[in-house]
Amino acid sequence: APSAEAAETELAAFEQGPWGKKFPTVVAAWRRAWDKVIPFFAFPPAVRKVVYTTNAIESINARLRKIIKTRGHFPSDDAATKLIWLALRNITADWGRAAPDWKVAMNQFAILYADRFAKTAA
Repeated sequence: APSAEAAETELAAFEQGPWGKKFPTVVAAWRRAWDKVIPFFAFPPAVRKVVYTTNAIESINARLRKIIKTRGHFPSDDAATKLIWLALRNITADWGRAAPDWKVAMNQFAILYADRFAKTAA
């Protein structure tokens, strides 16, 4: 949704629709957490997209699943840990560029959270 008001309208529409009637606990959970959702809309759309996009995480999980699945079972937890570590090292070596709009998001975070951002960037 482009704004908090539009999100509230969409949630109300969802609640009145077939999915809302089938899953009322989902609507209730959103309503309980609404105060935590609203601040998200203060960010520009480009920043919101960087925050909510899970493509990178999904890609890592898919690649890890593929590597683990082809190995079958492991003789020990240590063997599994080593394989996952090596896989993550290879996956991150393939990363060529940052997510689109990441620089825009970083600049916004640096402005909005200067005290916290400086600590992590140093």
